[in-house]
Amino acid sequence: MTDSPHVVTVTAQNFQSVVIEGSYERPVLVDFWADWCAPCRMLMPLLGGLAERYAGRFLLAKVNTEEEQALAAQFGIRSLPTVRLYKDGQAVDEFMGALPEGQICEFLDRHIPRASNALLEQARASITEGALEQAAAQLEQARTEDPGNTRIALLEVELTAARGQVIEAEAAIDRLPIELANDPEVNALRGRLRFATALVEAADAATLRARLETDPTDSTARYQLAAWAVTQGDYATALELLLELMKRDRGYGEDAGRKGMLAVFDLLGGDGDLVARYRAKMMNALY
Repeated sequence: MTDSPHVVTVTAQNFQSVVIEGSYERPVLVDFWADWCAPCRMLMPLLGGLAERYAGRFLLAKVNTEEEQALAAQFGIRSLPTVRLYKDGQAVDEFMGALPEGQICEFLDRHIPRASNALLEQARASITEGALEQAAAQLEQARTEDPGNTRIALLEVELTAARGQVIEAEAAIDRLPIELANDPEVNALRGRLRFATALVEAADAATLRARLETDPTDSTARYQLAAWAVTQGDYATALELLLELMKRDRGYGEDAGRKGMLAVFDLLGGDGDLVARYRAKMMNALY
């Protein structure tokens, strides 16, 4: 790691030039460590490996706090390891402790655009336009160039769903990398797949409406009609149908009405007037 052009040892003499001035050219990740610190020794090879993998998109600067006590005190380092990211002359983010590699990548990716992200945006546009083979080629290129980008797997699930393989896509979403488990984009995709799956063998919307008019207790028709509304972007209608389903038949689909409302909230980003209004209605119906 010491022979890498992407890793440098920093002292009080060169901190200004390497970290502060250098951060105007590329982000600098400063690792404040000590030899007696076991978590520091665990973290160091991870950071060194990531410096190589990111191939110069950030510089890893190592500060031995035993040898540079005054420097550590100057920057308020009270816990080891402390890892601080500098951009444009300023500290912009930090973490403490020996995080797993996936969480460190997530930390870095908030501030350091990955080269493959442009390809992922192109693939997303291709999926939207229906150019699915082109999207597949773009995702394959992204995986070849940047196999560590976990968002490639997310776009592959979206591509699978766009091909009409919604059952396979719903299964694949549960196999996404653990660091994406609570990602808002994943939650929204999970919601879209929930409703797409409900429509795999469903009748058309007009038929479902007729069924519901004939029999207001037809929970399947009500839920599938809500799913059709979601696919059309008519979230208000979907929420109204799901709310009514929740009120009438909590046992249907293991509380599909309430769970469906939560899925729509995720699709809407969990915020906004519509979400607030129907979240309140849901709470009132529940309690």
